[in-house]
Amino acid sequence: MEFSDMRTSIDKIDLQITDLIVKRMKLSDEIAAYKAKHNLPVHDPQRERQKLADIAARVGDDMAQVTDALFSVIFDLSRSRQNRIISGDSPLKKMIREAIANTDPQFPTRPLVACQGVEGAYSQLACERIFPSGNIMYFSSFESVFSAVGQGLCRYGILPIENSTAGSVSRIYDLMMEQDFYIIRSCRVKVDHCLLAKRGTKFENIREIISHEQAIAQCQGFLKTLKNVKITTCANTAEAAATVAKSGRDDLAALSSQSCAGLYGLDCLVRSVQDKGSNYTRFICISKELEIYPGANRTSLMIVLPNRCGSLYHALSRFFALGINLIKLESRPLANTDFEFMFYFDLDTPVYSDHFLRLFDDLEGAVTSLKYLGSYTEIV
Repeated sequence: MEFSDMRTSIDKIDLQITDLIVKRMKLSDEIAAYKAKHNLPVHDPQRERQKLADIAARVGDDMAQVTDALFSVIFDLSRSRQNRIISGDSPLKKMIREAIANTDPQFPTRPLVACQGVEGAYSQLACERIFPSGNIMYFSSFESVFSAVGQGLCRYGILPIENSTAGSVSRIYDLMMEQDFYIIRSCRVKVDHCLLAKRGTKFENIREIISHEQAIAQCQGFLKTLKNVKITTCANTAEAAATVAKSGRDDLAALSSQSCAGLYGLDCLVRSVQDKGSNYTRFICISKELEIYPGANRTSLMIVLPNRCGSLYHALSRFFALGINLIKLESRPLANTDFEFMFYFDLDTPVYSDHFLRLFDDLEGAVTSLKYLGSYTEIV
């Protein structure tokens, strides 16, 4: 058989497969209606396992892996269609539609915003990027920011979530699993760490450097060049600068921003000591209420998957099938579980897309639980 003849034969077989898939999906729709009428679950794992075993026995060991993969995808697609038919307008989709319709199109300009740290912290710079005229209330910890928003003391809260050099802020991810809130905006802040000390201090006299653990991680190259210098962590970079200013010590320095040098009356001994010049920290703005402003094109989700082989693959296939770009995937272990994980997703997709709302139907049968964190715009 010539190569062109082989391809012609493949094309004919593909057409037959296509016709059969369409017939199968139409039957699957009828089954969904029957399940809805008789209150039957969409997922029947025992039947799926039996079908895979029967098909494997029919094709033999050599082809069993192929048919397992193929029919697992077909089962997933069938379940997705059935979930969409049975669920209709789910509470989550209804909540998202209502937020899009009811959120004031004008983004707030002067709200009261909770920030972790003190005056001069990078969270303050992020707050000013998002709310140029906002009122800031400072708190000592990330937990306190969540609490201030949750209790209604502040309408919004600003929190760092990841850094381009040091990676994710793990404590924020842990708190995100525990707290109920929504992300309404995010931004990226250029981070330049400087070595600040009391005026008149000489660089060679420094014996201790203090800063936030993320700033320390971002300046490892510089810090490794220093000899006999103690590295101490503190709550944030601005607090480090304030501590140096209050200490009166001429052997203490802080890794902090250039703006903190002027704010706290310190000398800048060395500028831009971070490992990478393109050092950015991404901040999120959280709210107790779901608010979706015009132009929202990024969505964050937290998903817990069944602890079985291929569960992450099956979830990821939904994003691919719907043409949704996945721009971040992070995993975190779940407390008090036997090696189970939460997966954090950032999606690049407009909320007005039909595929966006279909995603939640498609994920319904593939995940153990899903937490929608909001849809928003990121300021670059």
